[in-house]
Amino acid sequence: MVVNINKLDAFLLAVLAALIWGIVPVLEKIGMAKISPFTALFYRCVGVFIGAFLLLIFIIRPEDIKAADTKAIALLILSGFLASVVATIAFYHALKAGDISKVVPIGAAYPLVSFILGIAILHEQFTLIKVAGVVLITCGIWLLK
Repeated sequence: MVVNINKLDAFLLAVLAALIWGIVPVLEKIGMAKISPFTALFYRCVGVFIGAFLLLIFIIRPEDIKAADTKAIALLILSGFLASVVATIAFYHALKAGDISKVVPIGAAYPLVSFILGIAILHEQFTLIKVAGVVLITCGIWLLK
């Protein structure tokens, strides 16, 4: 399903995502008080499964599923595994052991990696504004270490 979103809607949706992503680590930290990060990940995956099931029932059309080619499917399954399992295991262990006020900002520094890969692999434009953003992210990580 393709949805046309204007720039204001895109901004508001990004703000909503940021708010939710800001709340979720607090829920996760509290939820892991008496369980292991691996058990926490299992229950998080249950939530993801419920969300995927609801998408399949109410939003995704059969032709949308058929339109995905093998490469797209493989890359998205790999990214789901890496982000939702591997990175989350590392993040949950850090979150359980560390201060949420340090762990979350450092864990959220992934745009730095995306910036480098975007230029190196996707041949995106290198601009001074982007470099300034990378410098600020790097300084923020250094300050929180």
